[in-house]
Amino acid sequence: MQYVSISLATSVKMPARPSGGRYWLMAILSHIGLIAVWQLAIEIFKIPSFLLPSPLEMLGSLSNSGSDWWSNTLVTAVEIFAGFGLAIVVGILLALLFIWSKWLSLLIFPLFVTLNMIPKVALGPLIIMWLKYGIMPNILIAFTLCIFPVLLNTVRGLQEVEPELLDLVRSLKGRRWQLFTKIQFPGALPYIFSGMKISAVLAVAGAIVGEFIASDRGLGYLMIQAQNTLDSATMMMALTLLTIIGVLVYGMTVLLERLTVIRDARLD
Repeated sequence: MQYVSISLATSVKMPARPSGGRYWLMAILSHIGLIAVWQLAIEIFKIPSFLLPSPLEMLGSLSNSGSDWWSNTLVTAVEIFAGFGLAIVVGILLALLFIWSKWLSLLIFPLFVTLNMIPKVALGPLIIMWLKYGIMPNILIAFTLCIFPVLLNTVRGLQEVEPELLDLVRSLKGRRWQLFTKIQFPGALPYIFSGMKISAVLAVAGAIVGEFIASDRGLGYLMIQAQNTLDSATMMMALTLLTIIGVLVYGMTVLLERLTVIRDARLD
């Protein structure tokens, strides 16, 4: 039975992704098609705007000066990028410490795994209570969501380096930092970017959770205010801007991966 399942798994091939400009053209056309179908469905079925606003109504909400779109979008973007960037730096440094120190790995790493089991949404009110209102609590919530995928994937990537190669460099009197910069870190890059892609999604969730719990600025705060007045167009527009920020974070990660990791070494 196991042999049959393996054979079936290996015989099924995923369709090849179009390369170059064709892929991006298809992606753009699919998004435009979705928006067009959405607009037509609203007009044909006469769906009330408070249930589902049309794309044109969403764009019209941007003219509402009371929403202060630019300031609220900037606050949320800062929270997302700061939490994401901090998680990358701290996650890689902690992974490096765990790889260099066996005792530290045995003592501290299981603690990090346990802490990862804490629901971050439940942790949010405590963070807000400790740090009060502002950007910092939301950055910290985004950070707590982002750090574990980066940490775990980086540890795995550093462990995947061939021991024979490390022994060779050590026999040539290579220093620990040289081992890391010349061999371990380049070899772990595919795993690091894999963790970063997961964290890019979680960063948006972390920032918006903090704004939902308690905030006086940001797109999450704007959505809460619009909910009280049943302004679904503003809510959907804020959600769209959140999606755009998330796509930017993910896209920058993918672009950086393509610039630093050869195609055959990528995990996607």
